[in-house]
Amino acid sequence: MKTIQKHRGSMLEGPLLPGVIRYTIPIILTSVLQLMFNAADLIIVGKFCGSVSVGAVGATSSLTGLMVNLFVGLSVGAGVAVAHGIGSRDRLQISQTVHTAVPLALLGGAILTVVGVTFSGPMLIIMATPENTLPLSTIYMKIYFCGITFTVVYNFCAAMLRAAGDTKSPLVFLTLAGVVNVILNVIFVTLLHMNVAGVALATTISQAIAAVLVMLALMRRTDDCRLDLRKIRFHKAQLGKILRIGLPAGIQSSLFSISNVIIQSSVNSFGDVFVSGNSAVVSLEGFLYAVLNAFQQTTVNFVGQNVGARQYRRANMTVWICQACVLVLGLILGTLFWEFGESLLGIYISDSEQAIEYGMIRVLYVVLPYFVLGLLDVSTGALRGYGQSLAPMIIAVLGICGLRLLWIFTVFQIPEFHSPKWLFMSYPISWLVTLMVQTAFFLKIRGKFLRLSGEES
Repeated sequence: MKTIQKHRGSMLEGPLLPGVIRYTIPIILTSVLQLMFNAADLIIVGKFCGSVSVGAVGATSSLTGLMVNLFVGLSVGAGVAVAHGIGSRDRLQISQTVHTAVPLALLGGAILTVVGVTFSGPMLIIMATPENTLPLSTIYMKIYFCGITFTVVYNFCAAMLRAAGDTKSPLVFLTLAGVVNVILNVIFVTLLHMNVAGVALATTISQAIAAVLVMLALMRRTDDCRLDLRKIRFHKAQLGKILRIGLPAGIQSSLFSISNVIIQSSVNSFGDVFVSGNSAVVSLEGFLYAVLNAFQQTTVNFVGQNVGARQYRRANMTVWICQACVLVLGLILGTLFWEFGESLLGIYISDSEQAIEYGMIRVLYVVLPYFVLGLLDVSTGALRGYGQSLAPMIIAVLGICGLRLLWIFTVFQIPEFHSPKWLFMSYPISWLVTLMVQTAFFLKIRGKFLRLSGEES
């Protein structure tokens, strides 16, 4: 029990702010490294295979995200269940969650493989993938989904390690896998001339390495999070808890992917130069999102453990600390993006000043107020840490997806409002409205738990 006591101390005892920062930094680095490795994939295939191959890989992103996000959401449920078990010192719950989550990940990966390999071509056709990229996109997707089980297993196991307080191991494993991915990309694409098939195969192999390493980490633990392959089976109670918390999170992510596809069509209506500038900013946004969203993952696990231990005041203090961190970092990074936006966009765009000007419109209306999304994510993480997942899903889907789509089909259709400015304004408005509703619901849930514990504030 030494390891579990160590992690209990870091989340359940001691100063919160230093603990939150120490816990969050490896998560930020993990996400940023993932973005950098993904960028390396496109850079290599673009340099040696051309723009058509880059387009072929890019054409699959929204579709793969739509299919994978559901099971990534389930990993959130596994992490929260482990955190609750650690907080409440329920050793049986921890062990059963670990040994239920792994077969669930394997089953989910198998389902994704069958669906992805079977329907890759038809789904790409439905999405109106250009004919010159369709064959390459289909090849990429089929190979990618052949190895998708490794991705799902990694996400589940990494979520449970983080719930137990270990954010450094996933960082190390992803770094090793990312380096292997880049090396294999160079070999498969430049030496073996495998084009996008080489990129997909390199991704599959690197994800397999990460999955094996993260499973070995669980198998080598000496606490109740230890994975014993002989004990793998579904435990009804823990499976129900994982699904109850994780399924709404996965559905929420998948619905966001659908809404993003629709929004992209509105972006496309302004022409290829505008699309170029917008795409460059979206890529940069990924790094900002990685920093702010890391605090959501921190909130989920800190709140989860403290709720399990019935330390509701400490759980609530964690939320306010993470909100403060997101607010400060969001304002600083958003301002830096605005100040140096043209130079940053110049890294992506070297042949169109107009595309950079268009990109700066998105920076103004989306990136500057990005801290609002960070605050919203933390509140979502807090509710999930309390075991509430369905309500924040409904609030987020209606508030972000629903309101944004309503805006596009009403306000944005008015001739005088049919401009990039009014399109992008739908982002901060939908974030702010959703944040207000979500915060009110969180305060209600917080008050309920405080009353039950006799800790009325």
